[in-house]
Amino acid sequence: MQPYAYDLDDAAIRRERAKARELRASQWWKRKLAKGVCGYCGRPTPPRELTMDHIVPLSRGGRSTKGNVIPACKTCNTKKKQLLPMEWEAYLRDRFEG
Repeated sequence: MQPYAYDLDDAAIRRERAKARELRASQWWKRKLAKGVCGYCGRPTPPRELTMDHIVPLSRGGRSTKGNVIPACKTCNTKKKQLLPMEWEAYLRDRFEG
């Protein structure tokens, strides 16, 4: 269990995942993907290879809203896992500056 985990019941998580599916189908999201850039590492990535990442994960109390999702390459999305933005930034700083 993650520190600061937020207790969302199964129904709430299902609702947020349904909202995420709606966002993925939206023109707004398609325009984000069309830029072909990972929102975390900035590397050019083919749009079909970008994933939707919740900046604040659902398991940590995040929601499926335009302000809380970002296109991410598979590598960044996999490594970020359930980290909060400040935890992810610390990880990157330690990894690349340390």
